[in-house]
Amino acid sequence: MSTKPVLPAPEHDPYLWLEEIDSEQALDWVRQQNQITQVELEQHPKFEVMRQGILSHLNSKEQLPMINKYGQWYYNFWQDQEHVRGIWRKTSLEGYRQENPIWELVLDLDALSQEENENWVWQGAVVLEPEYDRCLMYLSRGGADASVIREFDLLKKCFISDGFVLPESKGQASYFDRDHLWISRDFGEGSLTASGYPRITKVWQRATPLDNAKTVYEGQKDDVRIYGYITQARGKRHEIITRAKTFYTWDVFLHQNGKLTQLDIPEDASIEIVGDWLILWLKSPYHVQEITYLAGTLLAIKVESFLQGKRDFDVLFEPSSRKILENWIATKTLFLLNVSNNLVSELYSLVYQEQDWHKTKVDLPVSGNIMLWSEDDQNTDNYFLMGNDYLTPSSLFYKTPAKDFEKLKSNPARFDSSNHQVQRFEVASKDGVMIPYFVVGHKNTVFNGKNPTLIYGYGGFEVSLGPGYKFGEWLEQGGIFVEAILRGGGEFGPDWHWAATKENKQKCFDDFIAIAKDVIARGISSSQHLGIMGGSNGGLLMGAMLTQQPDLFKAIVCQVPLLDMFRYSQLLAGASWMAEYGDPGKSEDWDYISLYSPYHNIRSDQVYPRTLFITSTRDDRVHPGHARKMMALIKDVGADVLYFENTEGGHAGAANKGQRAYMEALEYCFLLSELT
Repeated sequence: MSTKPVLPAPEHDPYLWLEEIDSEQALDWVRQQNQITQVELEQHPKFEVMRQGILSHLNSKEQLPMINKYGQWYYNFWQDQEHVRGIWRKTSLEGYRQENPIWELVLDLDALSQEENENWVWQGAVVLEPEYDRCLMYLSRGGADASVIREFDLLKKCFISDGFVLPESKGQASYFDRDHLWISRDFGEGSLTASGYPRITKVWQRATPLDNAKTVYEGQKDDVRIYGYITQARGKRHEIITRAKTFYTWDVFLHQNGKLTQLDIPEDASIEIVGDWLILWLKSPYHVQEITYLAGTLLAIKVESFLQGKRDFDVLFEPSSRKILENWIATKTLFLLNVSNNLVSELYSLVYQEQDWHKTKVDLPVSGNIMLWSEDDQNTDNYFLMGNDYLTPSSLFYKTPAKDFEKLKSNPARFDSSNHQVQRFEVASKDGVMIPYFVVGHKNTVFNGKNPTLIYGYGGFEVSLGPGYKFGEWLEQGGIFVEAILRGGGEFGPDWHWAATKENKQKCFDDFIAIAKDVIARGISSSQHLGIMGGSNGGLLMGAMLTQQPDLFKAIVCQVPLLDMFRYSQLLAGASWMAEYGDPGKSEDWDYISLYSPYHNIRSDQVYPRTLFITSTRDDRVHPGHARKMMALIKDVGADVLYFENTEGGHAGAANKGQRAYMEALEYCFLLSELT
């Protein structure tokens, strides 16, 4: 292998012109690459069958409709073949319990898009509490993170003609009260951080010009973002402003009677205020009053006690080696803790009574991965739980204090899993740390090294993978699916995450390599039948595998990736991720980043596996220039690679289910062509 990369120096980039997202030259190049890919992969004998099968499943009216309660109604956003962009609708709980609920239409996004000649993509709504008669609706053009915010009347089911309207921007808005908003948006020149997020929070009064909005807090240019929000739980209201200094550190202020009080908390601790309680979720050890609390601990203290200087915290959860808090929610009187015990979900209920905390383990109605949300944290202790695993589609359950879990709905199966099994293995990484992974496949599969196998990984930003219903189409085709539990993720808590950040990022890549080699050593697959896939930070992982271990894999699907780690911090939201990767503008950081930056480690005499790069023109989080430039440069050295860029979709890659089905069919047919 050559020791000299193709690029002579990071400053000498022949493909900077591909970073011009909407330039005609760049878009012509995109169209040419797309055509090559589409001509090849659409001709695969299974392409149309897979595309239609995926789309049919995504559009199935048997899909579980997710719900949130606002007032007396349960709202759902729904997309299917007749509603490509989607409809927002509502029903009662009794109505939802029916096999075929009768829904009342609130908003038809397809009709709105046609009427206004816009490709609106739903990004959610913030409802005014406790009236529940209006909301702030977030609408994105083509699926970008940036959105337009418009006020909507939930009773009349129409936009309010003289209501609040905010132009397209990244950021957020929330009701301060009925006639005032807290807004963090683009207010013009100098109002955004280097990461492209708002650095100013203002209060805007109804029926006044936006320019008259009053500044509440202003951050610095090199902050990540500034935002304000209101918590209204258990009858208590708190106004909070957060100054995110990095992706993982922030200053938190309590806004009372027009004054800001900075809370004396660890700068990397997550904070929530629920009624009388201030809740801290630690991301690093916290030493206070001669006590050291471990990273991953959940602490509680009364807000007033904290503001008076007291630090006598109650411990709601303390982690152990591989038992960590995945997330938590609050109801009217309960705190519910979703705990991962060595990647197995457990649920605990805590209630504060008679000056003490009472903890109960809750028997789960499902195995695998669970997700919780409160029905109404102001008025009831009712909550929803959704769970699935690798072989079981999602089911939604409803829990009240008086009754056990009630199963409301389930998703249809994507494949026949009756003859499949899940196995768990562990392998020592390069530094000896044991790394787990899951293998999903048919029970009768013989480990003879000939099985088409797909390994999926992420390994970053404390994001957790683990049991979940996914890659059914691949399993249905007879493939084996492997999920890698890598350092950099959040599967085993903050320390697991920090172990593979900045100068230690290579450990994430080493973990993935160790898993791939173990898959081969066990005979599950071989290099001739082994494919890998990852997106975003996982796309960086794919780029690292492409350049570090090209002989280990037959095919790579690299989705919405970061690849140019010299310029990533200068592109779109990239500056916000320097706490994860480091600052390439500093020589001491570039020294280690340069060792793995995929774009800077392409070599002219290396044979590379076939790779499919996937991105989106409208991705305003990870710049499409990463995938564009990598594709162009690696083709220069003769690599046989493919490229597809969806013109819509944002960071999710697709703006609707039709686009999602098309892209997944491209990916699966690419893998089938290479691995079978």
